[in-house]
Amino acid sequence: MAAISLRNIVKKYGDGFPAVNDVSIEIADGEFVILVGPSGCGKSTLLRMIVGLEDITSGDMVIGDRKVNDLAPRERNLAMVFQNYALYPHLSVYENIAFPLRLAGASDEEVDEKVRNASRTLELDEHLERKPGNLSGGQRQRVAMGRAIVRDADAFLFDEPLSNLDAKLRGQMRTEISRLQKRLGITTVYVTHDQTEAMTLGDRVAVLKRGLLQQLATPRELYENPGNLFVAGFIGSPPMNFLPAEVEGTRLTLPFGSVEIGEEKASRARDRGLLIAGIRPEHFEDAAIADKQGSESSFTATVEVVEWLGNETYAYIPFEAPEEVQQQLKQLEQDLDGESLRTQLVVTLDGASRISEGDEAEIWMDASRIHLFDPATGENLTVDREHAGEIPAEAVEVGAGA
Repeated sequence: MAAISLRNIVKKYGDGFPAVNDVSIEIADGEFVILVGPSGCGKSTLLRMIVGLEDITSGDMVIGDRKVNDLAPRERNLAMVFQNYALYPHLSVYENIAFPLRLAGASDEEVDEKVRNASRTLELDEHLERKPGNLSGGQRQRVAMGRAIVRDADAFLFDEPLSNLDAKLRGQMRTEISRLQKRLGITTVYVTHDQTEAMTLGDRVAVLKRGLLQQLATPRELYENPGNLFVAGFIGSPPMNFLPAEVEGTRLTLPFGSVEIGEEKASRARDRGLLIAGIRPEHFEDAAIADKQGSESSFTATVEVVEWLGNETYAYIPFEAPEEVQQQLKQLEQDLDGESLRTQLVVTLDGASRISEGDEAEIWMDASRIHLFDPATGENLTVDREHAGEIPAEAVEVGAGA
């Protein structure tokens, strides 16, 4: 096993465009790090540079105590698991797992011991004589993982390994990968565009946008303290609500009225004019159920659509936004790969709520969970930097999608 150090990594193609732009990440020995972001953000390119399938334009790639920029993939002792499994259809499961050992000239005894150990770990014993074509998608992915395990590699690299599986199987395989990584204690870098995988698997998550690292933090830190508008919009489902806002004294004026936010938060954003307030759908409650009617953090609004899901209810409340906020949300929608960001408030209420479509409802908001963003830069003005991991300076400069 080994630590992996990415130091000011840049990848430029023939047209000079930086697909990866000055990315620095320190991955500790045994750590599980996720690279996440929308299509074209550079996450797969970064992974391919770690394994040696892409040349590095500038910067240093260090694995363990070796600089590996000029080493071929086979000299880096890394095991990669691909999206398409990359199994040999004419070989049995046993021989697919054994393939890297045969290639290295291992003895039959060593091959058999390692293959059967990996097979037991992945619960593949009964499938060892079958061909990949007779296996399910999840079983094929386990075979690909078995081939990685037997190599005694310094690190595992996963490139969107679950994207070909259906939703139920993805959930099962997530659990298996997490359990396997903890059992083996091996350094792991995992690329995905699926934020559920990112939030449930990783020790830390690196969010990328257009080749730039936006934030590197634990899943909880990303969720509770996004460094900029892009990270806030990317992490969370349903996505964070974004509303036009202005600070007046210690109150925040929103399209539905004003709420008390306290001096500490207000002082960071006062006298800045129009801001974008961000608050997650689950930080609202039906004031009647929560016994918070008339609270200084409640407001009244007309509910346009209600979706009752049993344990919870989604209520949709439209609002008007100034042109500059609408433009910012349009840009953010493009950056997020088409995630719809309409000028509407989505609130998650208790399933017991009786709010119906067309009702004038009183909604309570947890004002302590509001984030305030600069519309020009996308910077989160109210971020708690002690609990936000790493936020590179350049991430703030491009947070608005400029």
